[in-house]
Amino acid sequence: MSIPLPPARAAWRNRLYQIIFEADTPAGKAFDVGLIICILVSVALVMLDSVQDIHTRFHQELWVAEWVVTVLFSAEYLARLLSAPRPWAYARSLFGVIDLLSILPTLLMLLFPELAYLLTIRALRLLRIFRIFKLGRYIAETQIILTALRQSRQKITVFLTAVCVLVVMMGSTLYVVEGPANGFTSIPKSMYWAIVTITTVGYGDIAPKTPLGQLVASLAMISGYAIIAVPTGIVSSELIRGERPRAPTRPVTCPHCLLEGHQDDARFCRACGAALLSAAPALGAADKTQRSGPG
Repeated sequence: MSIPLPPARAAWRNRLYQIIFEADTPAGKAFDVGLIICILVSVALVMLDSVQDIHTRFHQELWVAEWVVTVLFSAEYLARLLSAPRPWAYARSLFGVIDLLSILPTLLMLLFPELAYLLTIRALRLLRIFRIFKLGRYIAETQIILTALRQSRQKITVFLTAVCVLVVMMGSTLYVVEGPANGFTSIPKSMYWAIVTITTVGYGDIAPKTPLGQLVASLAMISGYAIIAVPTGIVSSELIRGERPRAPTRPVTCPHCLLEGHQDDARFCRACGAALLSAAPALGAADKTQRSGPG
């Protein structure tokens, strides 16, 4: 079955797409470096603005800098929507949502008077920290970690289920053994104690007093040391498997499904089969043959 060709696009949109979504060209690398600098500066502004002395002395300067960064990120978001072959797919993607959240709080400040909704605006401004997550797309190792987490999700789910069962059993036991007189006033609160104990946090706000309760607590503490190593081993094994030598890839984004990372000699997306834009010049003859057919 032949893959339908994407509709013709303006040359400037293809050029803008290659600069914004791909990093194997000088212009694309320069764009990525500039965007990384803006992300780091914007996160630094959020942190500085949270310091009361700095906020009081440099409120006007921070306000101007915040709007400059917001305008830049807004222009970047619109450029991505404009250049993406499927704008709605990008807007619904993880990075699309993060890009929107990074500019939304500052824009909402125009709609809500600061004096009347001060607490709401201060909470919304904290969403600007989402800008730091935009750095993930520029770190190749994040893909390895995300893949390892996806591959081990079933094992981790089984592990967490077993931990939840253990917490319920120990919490119910301590509720029966210790009772409200020793601080275990309900099963949920006893489960809270079990979670704190198994995770080796140990706040010490409530503790068993009876010998039987202390025995159960000792078993929970010992179990905690064994439990902590389980998810680490699961994820580590998947990480080692992901570190095995693989075919070299290049930072090309599929214009159809937005999948990143393809082999050096790839001309079509490995997921949906769409032609990669950077391979389009080399596919001219093949495209003509596909359009016109044999003879």
